[in-house]
Amino acid sequence: MMTSAYVMKPKCHWLFSASVSLAALIAAPSHAAEAGDDHIVVTAQRQPYRGDVPVKELPQSIQLIDAKLMDKVNLTKLDSITEIASGVVRQNNFGGLWDSFAIRGFAGDENFPTGILVNGFNGGRGYGGARDASNVETIEVLKGPNGAVFGRGEPGGTINIITKKAKLGSSFGRVGLQGGSFNTYRGEGDANIAIGEKLAVRVNGAVETADSFRRTVHTSKEVANPSVLFQPTDKTTISYELEYVKLRSPFDRGIVAVNGKLGAVSRSTFLGEPGDGPMRVNVWGHQAQVQQKLGGDWLAILGFGKRNTSMIGYSEDPELASGRQTLASTGTMLARQRRYRDFSTQNVTGRAEISGRIKTGPILHHVMLGGDVDEFDINMLQLRIRPSAYTAGGAITSANNAINIFNPVYGQQPVPTAILTNSLEKQKSWGIYFQDQMDVGEKLKLRFGGRFDHFNQQIGARVGEFNLTTNVVKERFSPTVGLLYDLNPRLGLFAAWGNGFRPNSGQDVRGNPFAPENSKSYELGTRYTSKVISGSLAVFTMTKQNILTFDPLNSGFSITGGSARSTGVEASVDAHLPGMVELHGTYAYTDAHWTSASRDVNFGQTIQPGAKLINIPAHSANLLVTKGFDLGEDGKLTVGAGVNHVSSRLGETATSFILPAYTLTRALVTFEPTKNIRMGVDVTNLFNVTWYASSYSTLWVAPGAPRTVMARIGYSF
Repeated sequence: MMTSAYVMKPKCHWLFSASVSLAALIAAPSHAAEAGDDHIVVTAQRQPYRGDVPVKELPQSIQLIDAKLMDKVNLTKLDSITEIASGVVRQNNFGGLWDSFAIRGFAGDENFPTGILVNGFNGGRGYGGARDASNVETIEVLKGPNGAVFGRGEPGGTINIITKKAKLGSSFGRVGLQGGSFNTYRGEGDANIAIGEKLAVRVNGAVETADSFRRTVHTSKEVANPSVLFQPTDKTTISYELEYVKLRSPFDRGIVAVNGKLGAVSRSTFLGEPGDGPMRVNVWGHQAQVQQKLGGDWLAILGFGKRNTSMIGYSEDPELASGRQTLASTGTMLARQRRYRDFSTQNVTGRAEISGRIKTGPILHHVMLGGDVDEFDINMLQLRIRPSAYTAGGAITSANNAINIFNPVYGQQPVPTAILTNSLEKQKSWGIYFQDQMDVGEKLKLRFGGRFDHFNQQIGARVGEFNLTTNVVKERFSPTVGLLYDLNPRLGLFAAWGNGFRPNSGQDVRGNPFAPENSKSYELGTRYTSKVISGSLAVFTMTKQNILTFDPLNSGFSITGGSARSTGVEASVDAHLPGMVELHGTYAYTDAHWTSASRDVNFGQTIQPGAKLINIPAHSANLLVTKGFDLGEDGKLTVGAGVNHVSSRLGETATSFILPAYTLTRALVTFEPTKNIRMGVDVTNLFNVTWYASSYSTLWVAPGAPRTVMARIGYSF
């Protein structure tokens, strides 16, 4: 993360409470099928920000990852999505305390987690920790130009999570236990209780405790997500969902590259301080929604969300300033800052939408009109103590806070007293949007829409009473156009274009607000769908302007001097083949690079046009194949194998530091003696490859896990 007191302010990820939710249209037996699966069914619940357009008629790339595939790969954390989704790659995870991804080469704000949506509400804002997957029903990876729906955000796409919600009409449940490598133990539960015909309650959650391949690192978490569904009449549905998270995890910046080369330091070496204890993360979230049928095909949706997050604790951050870092001169001693963070956020959102159909002559219009309001408050207090110069051969003291990277001796915990950040930021916004997708005959679908966003940003020092000294108002209109043409019932072509923007938080040296990032996105693609095979192929190009870069005239400040482009190809295929063979495969080629001559916002390094963006591989691919065997009347055995390849990536902006390519393999076997009992063993990184997940600099490199074995058992009722 950024190193100066000023630029550490979060430039908030501006994907907010919007989504094109597709989970309600996926049939239970479907896999991570691309849009247009023949198994699609329509439920009574219409999803917000979507209208009534079926999935297979949306002119954009959409990848759906359902609970069945997540269970196969034992996906318990959201970061594992990179192993099964095309064009989604890992970014800096803030010491393991949040999820950060790039989609199609663009990653968004490095000082905040990725703007993940949960049921259309923003679930990435704030400090909620890495997301647990215990309550995830479906993951939607929505790609391409979606500005008219999402408004502010990255042009590459959005990850939207559909959670497990209460269901009317039946009671069911599942419990599961698993344990394995690194003293990992996890329990999950999910129970839906139908109370009469109009009311249902559902509770799911998980408890986990684990050590790590990282020495001295221990984590624990508790997650609970109760929900209620009430349908007083055939026309009215009311739902509510609670989110509770308690996470305890040490802040872990990973390992270092010695003289720019990886491998000298073991991936198990922890360069923090065990005595710092864990960071304490807590989340309380609420989502409520009312759906009201208005007659005919028209429906109104009202929604409300509130989410509070907090993160408190100490950390050791390797010093990035070359004048203070002693590793290069000593070869063994790493200078560290000790920091104390007390961060908290509150996000309140309201939304209203009406959607339905209108016919004008031979053209059928799928119309959607809506608006939302949003307030996001960020409280940040960060203290630090920076190391004094360490003399080669000298003693390790609390003053220099050094640590031997080859033989760590812990115990230095200087008291951080210097204020690095002490601020309050309030972001208030409202937006209105419309969309019309027209059925022009039986084969042609044309979509156009737009969104107007107005937001007010207040920033000030948190000294005594909050003093909000800066008040900035920004407005933007984001249009989008899409087209889908069905060559035949199985094969379709689509194209889409859209503009977007994401505000830059903070001020320049003169106190003026930064101009927002502006983006343009283009996409062309084709999709094929049959009962056996579904697949898609898309090409895209995107540009961004007004990226924050280093102010060459005023050290410690930034200007909107950068621009970048990302161009690529994505392909995916899902097959349900004879003999109970199932296949899931993806591939992505991405060329993401700077198009401006500027200086890196963090270190002031010179960036030339054509320089690669950090942590973006040119090639990434995934393949998972499983084979099922019937055992008697109810029994079943499934075996499978998978491979995940990521090519080399830039590990530090505007330098020659490269993270090496890696290829990981997995094996799995599950046994179901009855329809209610399921047992399995999963092995990831089967050949114990040394790999590196992401990096921020040569001194902040996140190593990947070695071979990991997990055994699990589940019972459903």
